[in-house]
Amino acid sequence: KKEKYMTGTLLIWLALGASLVGMLTYARAAFGRGRSIPLARWSVLTSALAVAAASVLLMTYILQHRFDVEYVWSYSSRDLPTYLLITTFWAGQEGSFLLWALFGAVFGLMLQSYARTRKLEYEAMAVYGFLQSFLILLLVFKTPFSAVWDVHPEQLAAGQIPPDGRGLNPLLQNMWMAIHPPILFIGFASLAVPFALAIASLWKRVYTEWHTIAMPWVLFAVVSLAAGIMLGGYWAYGVLGWGGWWGWDPVENSSLIPWIVSVALLHSIVVQKKNGGFVRTNFVLAILSYILVIYSTFLTRSGVLGDASVHSFVDPGTFVYTLLIVWVSSLVLIAVWVLRTRWSDLRPQGSVTGILRKDTMLGWTAVVLLFLALLVFVGTNWPIISSGTVEPAFYNKSTAPLGILLALVLAVSLSLQWEEIPLIVALRRMSVPFAAAAVVTLAALFMGVSDVVPLVLTLVSAFALFMSIRMLFSMLYVEWISIGGPVAHAGLAILLLGIVGSGYYGKQQTVSLPLGEPQEVLGYTLNYTGAKQLMNDRWQFTVTARSEDREDDLRPVMFHSEYNNSVMRNPDYVSFLTNDLYIEPVSVETPKQEATGEMVHLARGKGTTFGPYTLTFEAFDMQSHTGGTMGGNDVAIGARILVKKGKSVTTVLPVSVFNQGDVSSSTPALLENGTELRLMGMNVDMTTRVSTVILQATAPGAVQIASKETLVVEASVKPFISLVWLGTVICLAGVAVALIRRQRDLRAIEEPKPLPRKEVAARESIPA
Repeated sequence: KKEKYMTGTLLIWLALGASLVGMLTYARAAFGRGRSIPLARWSVLTSALAVAAASVLLMTYILQHRFDVEYVWSYSSRDLPTYLLITTFWAGQEGSFLLWALFGAVFGLMLQSYARTRKLEYEAMAVYGFLQSFLILLLVFKTPFSAVWDVHPEQLAAGQIPPDGRGLNPLLQNMWMAIHPPILFIGFASLAVPFALAIASLWKRVYTEWHTIAMPWVLFAVVSLAAGIMLGGYWAYGVLGWGGWWGWDPVENSSLIPWIVSVALLHSIVVQKKNGGFVRTNFVLAILSYILVIYSTFLTRSGVLGDASVHSFVDPGTFVYTLLIVWVSSLVLIAVWVLRTRWSDLRPQGSVTGILRKDTMLGWTAVVLLFLALLVFVGTNWPIISSGTVEPAFYNKSTAPLGILLALVLAVSLSLQWEEIPLIVALRRMSVPFAAAAVVTLAALFMGVSDVVPLVLTLVSAFALFMSIRMLFSMLYVEWISIGGPVAHAGLAILLLGIVGSGYYGKQQTVSLPLGEPQEVLGYTLNYTGAKQLMNDRWQFTVTARSEDREDDLRPVMFHSEYNNSVMRNPDYVSFLTNDLYIEPVSVETPKQEATGEMVHLARGKGTTFGPYTLTFEAFDMQSHTGGTMGGNDVAIGARILVKKGKSVTTVLPVSVFNQGDVSSSTPALLENGTELRLMGMNVDMTTRVSTVILQATAPGAVQIASKETLVVEASVKPFISLVWLGTVICLAGVAVALIRRQRDLRAIEEPKPLPRKEVAARESIPA
């Protein structure tokens, strides 16, 4: 039995025991078999305090550099600044589970008070206690308080403390690491509340009021999840060097799916609030949202997506893997059983007749969102279903029609009312916004948007934007607190317009920039002006980008990471009025005598013509050539190139030795006419997962010249990507305003306004 630090372990066991006591005591009270409610409430508080104490203890170990604690040794080091040292709390599986449990404990205390005033405390807290207990149980078996020598006995003798830790993954050493994961876990934890309220309402047979008390929690979950997802997208765009903000990575998608379902729930709850419809749908979606959160946890942390995702955690062990499956399965079984026993009672209290009604369009909005969630769900799970992965192109093509339909339904719904209106009235309301959208579409056509799908998406997105603006101004005259919906929808429309520009019409080019020699690239003049060494052997390169009216310096960074023994590349970008110029470093060619030749860029699997030859890059080769992995930081890599000339087909293998991204030596491949193919660099686009190699083709007898230091970069232009960030901020602001309004409406229901004095006096004058 492994030794563990008893204080942290005992706190986790205390949290689990108290949570189980609270769950069982509340469940007995809900079944009418006991009324030990003070014990239940104190148990919930005790569990929350124990989780908080364990969190404080782990943070203390991190800040004190307690490398005798295996978790601290695995993710921190002495050279990390304080703000990054703090982020190591949630850098690994154990710490992130503890962070999730901490937020869950806070929301549990809030739900206890929240449900108490609505006479759902017993049932809601019994369900929530079950969820929290499972989460804490994971911490029992995936604890962050193991001694380092117990986990690594092959490296350390008992009691031997390492002088320093392994450090934090360089990809995570950024300020967004301090913001993105906590917000995402707040979203995950908050979705447990609508789940608990839904099961509790079914348990107690309260079908008509639960949506009112669940609505603020659903809004909060939508805001926090959306903020976490988009901060992750911005992090990927500005720091990780993906070349974009969303790569359809399976782990990314696993957090996107429950958010889409939550947004669908948000729209269907509004319909139930207005006319009593979608009673069954709302219970199903509230339950499904949280089940998808737990399922996404299984995908992320079980290791099943290790070969398909750059974000996936490693295998956590057989027991934790099984425990995650049991958690998901138990939630599904509970949901099916409760819904089955109450299904006949869940009848709509009203009916919707007619197409030109707001509630009809909101219903269709929910349907489109659910189809979108289903499509992403299938693509995300495809590596489990089959041996292959789904490429980003599949998502881009298949989600575009749903995006068009979503924007169209959104725009039309904003012109309708809760009661059916004549078609001519609806058309009259839509005429001016549609005309304005047509003008925007014509402008896009003039700017070069010529494909059908982007044009149609531009038209309906602009249509939805102008309809939202129209409704926004009309509602400002009524009550400003009601503008949350139009603002959120306007933000979504702006986001879709940004996707059209950056997703369909971005340009990319690999270019070699000799020191001090300006080159025209994608409409800009790029000039590599030099490099300087930063801390920790990081090199920063300065590239001046000049356009017609301004000049900016971009400073991408490259360095060799001992953490994962690979070259890390941090891009840089500059924003102009209509686009971003984005530069990612690929490699640096140091000054040396070399043969003149032509640089050839080969994307994997795509034939490229060079003279009489067609060259196709097939794969990297690390084994078949002599050298393999060299000493120190030297790595020998070969590129298998298929060469076609007429009917003649052959394969050649140029090999180069790379040291921290630079070519230190190379063995060229010879073509039949004596031309040399020399491997000079490589790059892998994390968005498209397309590998590219850079070859230098040198004719026989070429003159030897002294080359300059040359920076090889991937330069990209991202049209209107600023609309993506602007739309996101506006959308989140709109949902936040809606949350404030729902909270105010809920307080108004709980605390009715006092009667006027005259009415009070009249009532008091009536004899008893």
